[in-house]
Amino acid sequence: MSTPCELIIYSPEKMKADKVAEAILVETKRLEKKYNYYDSESFLSALNNRSIQAIDNETKTLLQRAMQYYHVTKGVFDITVATFKNLYSNETDLKILEAQKQRLLPFVGCEHISLKKDKLVFDNEHTKIDLGGFVKEYAVDRAVGILKKQKIASALVNFGGDIYALGLKPDKTKFTVGIKDPQNLNIFAQHIEIQDQALTTSASYERNTKIDNETFSHILSKETKTSLNNSVTVISHNCVESGVYSTSLMININIKTNNKVIFL
Repeated sequence: MSTPCELIIYSPEKMKADKVAEAILVETKRLEKKYNYYDSESFLSALNNRSIQAIDNETKTLLQRAMQYYHVTKGVFDITVATFKNLYSNETDLKILEAQKQRLLPFVGCEHISLKKDKLVFDNEHTKIDLGGFVKEYAVDRAVGILKKQKIASALVNFGGDIYALGLKPDKTKFTVGIKDPQNLNIFAQHIEIQDQALTTSASYERNTKIDNETFSHILSKETKTSLNNSVTVISHNCVESGVYSTSLMININIKTNNKVIFL
């Protein structure tokens, strides 16, 4: 997942906890290999390269959910920003980058992809998709599913700040999660207690790109440039939901959601 991942399991049986942890590791590695945008051998790359069209039920469900969030957020959460994503890592001239981006913008948007039975269909040769803002959170939710299936009542899953707290800690208290201060990363601005909830924080301060002395966030959108000094934390019932809205609210703070939101 290209980020530190942490799993804490509370169980009276060490062998059982180890077995569950191993199952979660295997599942997470499977998802990473399958949907890695940067791996030319991944299933996702094969879709983007048009070498295959057929998709399995898992991929179909993920794409359906992503497309639903695209419509709910009025196009802000958009897996097709991958269409111009590579420009920010490969281009060193800002004018050229902007010109290339403008050329590709007509091909950005989930209206350029469709699901026809068990196939993913693009309506042009340029549109690409990236599930990177989706799969890590999905992996957290999958891990929680494994924990619940194995009757684990207390655990914390933390994949690079995408977090789910299952149950209470053994001392019957909630899990406490610190949210970094965007202006001073050495301190926590807030501490949040959660139980059976997901928490994600989207921010630009740790991942960005500088081109011609201008700094760009890793959170990309068609029309806006996100701030490099703020963060958005969303608490909801699952990690995918939290991740979608924390990312989307970094781009447009006016998006409506019934989830708890913390702006810093």
